Amino acid sequence: MALVSEYLTKLTLSYGGEREPKCPTVVAAYDFNPEVDAAKIETAIKTKGVDEQTIIDILTRRSYLQRSEIAFEYEKRAKKDLVSALKGALSGSLEHLILGLMKSTAQYDAFELKASMKGLGTDEESLIEMVCSRNKEELAEIKKVYREMFKKELEKDISGDTSGDFAKLLLALAQGKREEQSSVVDYEKIDNDARTLYETGVKRKGTDVVTWISIFSERSVSHLQKVFERYKRYSPYDIKESIRMEVKGDLEKSFLTLVECLENKHLYFASRLSDAMKGKSVKDKIITRIIVSRCEVDLMKVRIEFKRNFGRSLHQTISEHTKGDYQRALLNLVGGED
Repeated sequence: MALVSEYLTKLTLSYGGEREPKCPTVVAAYDFNPEVDAAKIETAIKTKGVDEQTIIDILTRRSYLQRSEIAFEYEKRAKKDLVSALKGALSGSLEHLILGLMKSTAQYDAFELKASMKGLGTDEESLIEMVCSRNKEELAEIKKVYREMFKKELEKDISGDTSGDFAKLLLALAQGKREEQSSVVDYEKIDNDARTLYETGVKRKGTDVVTWISIFSERSVSHLQKVFERYKRYSPYDIKESIRMEVKGDLEKSFLTLVECLENKHLYFASRLSDAMKGKSVKDKIITRIIVSRCEVDLMKVRIEFKRNFGRSLHQTISEHTKGDYQRALLNLVGGED
């Protein structure tokens, strides 16, 4: 555990603290042979009753690029699309997870965003999680892929499925105007933003939401972290308490999610996973979405925050709250015990 933390700290420093370094739990397999993998998967699918274990052990231990090569080789062999074959062979939560792995991280995010806005009623919780937790680069890639996959603009779908200030905040984030991180700390700007958030919120009657949206969606992450700290000099309430007092509903949830992600995104994901495995009804959909979307990005950091804050490892918690093939797939993606 200590070694992993030390490694991540060194890695972050080596990047100069600028762009977030990748800390995946799933990496490219050594000694990779797509033809062999494709043959094994073909046999596993054809087996009476389907050999889920082989499918899981191969696809959860390869990178997305390697899975793409396997899919190519499978189609050459079986004269059938691998995704279609997997759809026919698997079901339930395991099917959703494995099909998610057959997409790139950006494709998966785009697919999940589309699903959250499909049909009657919007899944606001999923929409908030994905738009508020993705950084500028991730959102730009998601928008590009969304356009390619669905022949529609993400912003257009968001504005068609949401309304009011909630829509304005999501659209402002999707537009990707957030400033780049800078090694220069502008103390005057930090103080101005902190005071402005107080004066346009708690200090007056009625919140100037447009100003809040502008500051929250356009300032850099490190700048906003300092703004939230400085804010306490002006307001008798911290930024989260102020949000709860000033706005309600989906807008409140969005601002709170943003603050949590700006302060510690990996703790936010760890908390979401912990909440999804509390009580008797386990929320497979949330667990799958976070594990699949972050396993080739930063799931190692999420794992560390999980153990640090909840006193048990993510591996152990998944073992206790899930079962069968779905559990096996999740544990492979999460990696070892902490």
